[in-house]
Amino acid sequence: MQEDQNLEIKKAIIPIAGMGTRFLPLSLAVSKEFFPLVDKPIIQYIIEEVKKSGIKEIVFIISPRQKMIFNYLKKSPELEATLVKRKKESLLKELKEFEQVLEGITFSFVVQKNALGDGHAILQAAKLAGKSPVAVSFGDDVVDSDEPALGQLINIFKTCNAPVIALKALPQHVIPAYGNVSVEKIANHLYKIKKIVEKPDLSQIQSNLVIVGKYVLTPDVFDYLKTAVPSEKGEIILGEVFEKMLHDGKTLYGYEVKGEWLECGDKSKWLKSFFYLALKDVRFGKELREYLKTIK
Repeated sequence: MQEDQNLEIKKAIIPIAGMGTRFLPLSLAVSKEFFPLVDKPIIQYIIEEVKKSGIKEIVFIISPRQKMIFNYLKKSPELEATLVKRKKESLLKELKEFEQVLEGITFSFVVQKNALGDGHAILQAAKLAGKSPVAVSFGDDVVDSDEPALGQLINIFKTCNAPVIALKALPQHVIPAYGNVSVEKIANHLYKIKKIVEKPDLSQIQSNLVIVGKYVLTPDVFDYLKTAVPSEKGEIILGEVFEKMLHDGKTLYGYEVKGEWLECGDKSKWLKSFFYLALKDVRFGKELREYLKTIK
């Protein structure tokens, strides 16, 4: 199949407007997307994944109180001058490497005044998305893989030309905490989604596959978001919008992304993700493993 210009993904939406209540009291001082994973904040892993996937435009969905992202993305000439003056060459090298990550990417910001669900957050970027497909990556899902997770979804989209949802297999006893899917297998890792159940009871579990916070969305998803009926809590839930699309006969695909899913949605998951990357890191892993042996 020839690649259609209409299938090119040029923008990624990254919603980071959440209040981070699961991380209190730390989230009173630090936005959760800036919690560290080894020596980088979560958000940098997301940005790097977007760039490695070939996307050069990022739209952040932020809350009115979100300030840290602006400081993080702007250059620091004063810091650079200080490091040069003090001859801190290794630190200067690290700063330059970080700045190179941001090169070639343009950033836009849309304010979500009230936290009214993940679907509502994405809807705030509708005008910037226009009539083109977009990638979406939430700020608390990192996938450690050789091929970036968004890149995997984009490759599927170029063939299927329909929304693609990232999936991962989990043990049955934890599935009630996630969005669960009923699927029809098409190929290795690739599925046609038949049904979505948000946070199912054990009796409602459809498969061992759950939704990861990474997607490729088509313009019709935004059309459904615009007309979505809010939940009893007044929220627009993306999973419920997908379910409405399925009910109307729309096709949605799921792709079980390759790589290690590092969740950062609560304290326990974030700490596990931190330890996973820290122990894997060539700079710190060996020393940390030796240190852990000394703890009783």
